[in-house]
Amino acid sequence: MDNKVRWTTGIAVVIPCFQVVRHVARVIAAIGSEVDAIYCIDDACPEHSGDWIEQNVADPRVRVIRHANNQGVGGAVKSGYRRAIADGAQVIVKIDGDGQMDPALLPSIVAPIVRGDADYTKGNRFWDLRQLKAMPLARRVGNLGLSFMAKASAGYWTSSIRPTGTPPSMRRWPHAYRWSRSAIAISSRPTSCSD
Repeated sequence: MDNKVRWTTGIAVVIPCFQVVRHVARVIAAIGSEVDAIYCIDDACPEHSGDWIEQNVADPRVRVIRHANNQGVGGAVKSGYRRAIADGAQVIVKIDGDGQMDPALLPSIVAPIVRGDADYTKGNRFWDLRQLKAMPLARRVGNLGLSFMAKASAGYWTSSIRPTGTPPSMRRWPHAYRWSRSAIAISSRPTSCSD
């Protein structure tokens, strides 16, 4: 298998794959042709998701990254971003492997970046309240609680900034990351957030 990415759009997707074997093939299949590379991170998954993906998913865009020890979703995302950056990705989007984020929305999420209107975008799963029905009740309550705490701590009461939804996609920001063992920090000038 040729592991070299053939970039046309510069868009990559990172998928943490811990105990999502039931869903991840459908998620990958739903990712459109606007994406050049898909990085699936097997975070020491007891289901051996990396092996499963290699045996059951024929998409040539897929690259499997394996962790010997579980690093959590943050560690999986960092590994995916690092590899995507090393391979030459210009825009990186994290999509969960459990199927709760619709990959069909990806073009609209990255469009402002591709046009050069933004360096960073973030989907908001609370934007269309009808979509919340697909989310389990416990997750809805937890996400609303986390959103309230994020707004309270940041002071952005009029903004739709939430710790939930389709995670960020970005153009220049990944190259500004300072990577450490336990955290990702963005080295950049402060920006304001508004709707």
